[in-house]
Amino acid sequence: MESSLKKTKVLGSATSANIKQESSVKKESSVKKEKTDDSDHIPIAQGMKKPVSSGISSKKEIKKTTTFKKDGKNIKAMKDSKYSRSLVVPPGSGGGQKWTTLVHNGVIFPPSYKPHGIRMLYNGQPIDLTPEQEEVATMFAVMKDTDYATKTRFIENFMNDWRQILGKNHIIKKFELCDFTPIYEWHLREKEKKKQMTLEEKKKLKEDKLKQEEKYMWAIVDGVKEKVGNFRVEPPALFRGRGEHPKMGKLKRRILPHDITINIGKEAPIPECPIPGERWKEVKHDNTVTWLAYWSDPINSKEYKYVFLAASSSLKGQSDKEKYEKARMLKDYIQNIRANYTKDFTSKDATKRQIAVATYLIDKLALRAGNEKDDDEADTVGCCTLKVENVTLVPPNNLQFDFLGKDSIRYFNTVEVEVPVYKAIGEFQTAKKTDGKRKVDGDDLFDLLDTSKLNAHLKELMPGLTAKVFRTFNASITLDVMLSEETKGGNVQEKHAVYQIANKEVAIICNHQRTVSKSHEAQMSRLNEKIDELKVQRKELEVDLSKVKKGKPLARDSDGKPKKNVAPEVLEKKIAQIDHKIEKMELSKRTKEDLKTVALGTSKINYLDPRITVAWCKRNEVPIEKIFNKSLLAKFAWAMDVDPEFRF
Repeated sequence: MESSLKKTKVLGSATSANIKQESSVKKESSVKKEKTDDSDHIPIAQGMKKPVSSGISSKKEIKKTTTFKKDGKNIKAMKDSKYSRSLVVPPGSGGGQKWTTLVHNGVIFPPSYKPHGIRMLYNGQPIDLTPEQEEVATMFAVMKDTDYATKTRFIENFMNDWRQILGKNHIIKKFELCDFTPIYEWHLREKEKKKQMTLEEKKKLKEDKLKQEEKYMWAIVDGVKEKVGNFRVEPPALFRGRGEHPKMGKLKRRILPHDITINIGKEAPIPECPIPGERWKEVKHDNTVTWLAYWSDPINSKEYKYVFLAASSSLKGQSDKEKYEKARMLKDYIQNIRANYTKDFTSKDATKRQIAVATYLIDKLALRAGNEKDDDEADTVGCCTLKVENVTLVPPNNLQFDFLGKDSIRYFNTVEVEVPVYKAIGEFQTAKKTDGKRKVDGDDLFDLLDTSKLNAHLKELMPGLTAKVFRTFNASITLDVMLSEETKGGNVQEKHAVYQIANKEVAIICNHQRTVSKSHEAQMSRLNEKIDELKVQRKELEVDLSKVKKGKPLARDSDGKPKKNVAPEVLEKKIAQIDHKIEKMELSKRTKEDLKTVALGTSKINYLDPRITVAWCKRNEVPIEKIFNKSLLAKFAWAMDVDPEFRF
């Protein structure tokens, strides 16, 4: 469908739908530096009104250099580092054919269950169980001391599924009469045995495991050896879920070959089925997709588990690059998109008004679009599936959001919005439904809108535009602007702290939260102890310095021996070194405390254009390993050649 908006350039850049060559970035960057009255490029964290609350082809390796220097000598070295390799653009990478030949060995299955023969108790009496019954009982027993084992819903779902395996005539009927302690104690003994293994025994186990998995770890794509991502089929277990998931405790049954569809090249040998008497569900030869295998999720039949090439593969790298280029392309449309939805805030067409407000919320709050859920799915919502009770009007023009987002993570935020948006939300909450009755709690806020309608509208505004593109755009541009504005020099640790703060801002925008780790308090306590020890040492040195300057003898050390007289300069140098250590530890302490409830990794993996980070590291001489771990360095190999002046 032809776009209803004329493409408008923002920031003076001209990002096309096709992927740009990196060589043009430097020129583009200089254009971006021109001042403009337009604020559409400003990240939402600053542009919003302030919230009220809140196997691989061979390539010669050259010595790795990761400290980027401004003289350009070592910036080039990044291009030749072990993390960098040429990105081979697969045929039809934007759609259509993805590969010509594909060879792989399928997936590896978990080992069959080995019964341990430990009898649980029921009503105080030992009970004999079949291997299948014992396996499920053991799944619960090993979770005996977790929070899950105390949750009513978890227990109910577990018992419902276990009863089906026990059978109607089995003696076990009531959970409260079950005692899994004997199995739990056996589990603890087995754990202890593993801990007591020698280094040689552990090494042998690791080598045996690697030998068994080696052939599944690689695929040959168009003659190039590529690493496979997760080639292991999950073992059966009790489903945990996140938050108060309605299916927690249900049995994730064992996946067998007859559940799995394989995708492989026509001329390639079909992977051998490793379980006797079994066969693959289906074998396909579809070169328009990049998955190697898939099967239905045993808990949610609407979802599928896929096996893809690893994140470091050329196919995945190309896909990532296209994703971020699409987000960059939004810069060229965002001014008109915002003008368009602002105009429709007061439209007489109720559907248009709902689309406008929903688009505003997705843009400004980085909300997900949301999908309808069945009764047995987690009660999570996105923008289109917000209920009346999920938004509270707080005069004069604040909205308080309170709902469970993806993975049952609570989204709670009070934010000041445009007055027309505030009024529109109030109207949506009290509007009449199709049956003529007023809306009440439980009714959809956007009752004239669903995800498919919203996405269809977004695609009219820009080719391929979705709510996720908005999230990627706003996350990346927030990082880019904050790093540019907040980096004021300093040492590597201080620059790293600036990056962490910018990363945190993005994580907050995207609602990427985590619970405070159990080790947090212990880590903070250790840091405080070390700082206190250093302060004591500093005080002693100050006393010694004062005595030396006055020509007085020094006191004895902790062993009772007389201290040697030293020059004042030596003591002053030691004091300066201790001050530096204290400063570093205080900074580390502040950073740990500041980030204790924020998950930085998700945005770094999925929403932040890695070229922003790599270019910033090059400009500021920060080792890339300070920001990206080993897996991210491999995943973002395609971004390592970026020009230091790159800007999103």
